[in-house]
Amino acid sequence: MNAPARPPLPPFDAASAAQKARMAEDAWNSRDPQRVALAYTEDSDWRNRSEFFRGREAIAAFLARKWAREQEYRLVKEVWAWQADRIAVRFAYEWHDEAGNWFRSYGNENWEFDAAGLMRKRYASINDLPISAAERKFLWPLGRRPDDHPGLSALGL
Repeated sequence: MNAPARPPLPPFDAASAAQKARMAEDAWNSRDPQRVALAYTEDSDWRNRSEFFRGREAIAAFLARKWAREQEYRLVKEVWAWQADRIAVRFAYEWHDEAGNWFRSYGNENWEFDAAGLMRKRYASINDLPISAAERKFLWPLGRRPDDHPGLSALGL
């Protein structure tokens, strides 16, 4: 069964690409694997770091593992470029491991969407930087980033 359409739909412009990126950020900040997986086609093709997999079920399983390990996860995404049915974003997220060690993870994602606005391809490259708790910049309560919280460029990231 296909998920319903997920506007905004391609072809993207600056405003719709930014809206799509913010919607993705909001969903990922929910840390709800099932909710997030619904934004992808049933056979969505993924590369995340060194993992390659396909489909919503694999996506949800991956996200459940991710957020069990990456505790107090907070993410900010920013559009880098867009064209037709593709969007490139850069992002940073902060999290800590079981031992309380904090990290800021930086990366880039390339997205491709189908006509219904579902993501059919997601390729992510990510690097982790250990940080101290005092170096954290994403301090809002868990969940959606507040509208008045600065984005990556404003934070100098």
